[in-house]
Amino acid sequence: MKILTYCIAFGVVILSCKSHKQESGGIKNKDVTSTANKPVQAEPTVGLGLGNKAPEISFKNFNDSLITLSSIKNKLVLIDFWASWCGPCRYENPTVVKAYNTYKDKKFKGGKGFTVYSVSLDMNKNNWKQAIEKDGLVWPYHVSDLKMWNSEVVAKYNILGIPTNVLINEQGVIVAKDLRGEALNEELEKLVIK
Repeated sequence: MKILTYCIAFGVVILSCKSHKQESGGIKNKDVTSTANKPVQAEPTVGLGLGNKAPEISFKNFNDSLITLSSIKNKLVLIDFWASWCGPCRYENPTVVKAYNTYKDKKFKGGKGFTVYSVSLDMNKNNWKQAIEKDGLVWPYHVSDLKMWNSEVVAKYNILGIPTNVLINEQGVIVAKDLRGEALNEELEKLVIK
């Protein structure tokens, strides 16, 4: 019994010493690296919540060139999920075009400019291309795997209906979601450097 009590007491002393060393800087937390005594923040977790890094998307455009979401650098990006056959999406397109034209050259906190990464849930390449032209979707980032609701992006982004969208900052971190109508312009206006 005395041996057990001694072992427990000795263990508490050791744990207490380790704790004291960590607090006093004797033992560094290996998850935090620092330069000039300033901790470096860890990379955000990939996910769908605000503050998460948006999951990667890597699809082809209608010219069969691969365009990844991560290839867009130093801009705010609206990931816009839509389709040519979707009436509400087509109704929302003028709002997205207006936002693009208004904010594409603005300076934002941490980035310059705004663009749209349009992800289509179409199956027919010609219908998709014609809708882009007819609706005046002039930004260069239009992608699809032409699998409609069987697209891998549906599960990856938990898409239950379209139109829907996700706004990411210049580091690919989600800052807002489901910005329809004037809510898109209002959110972008908040982020502009004045």
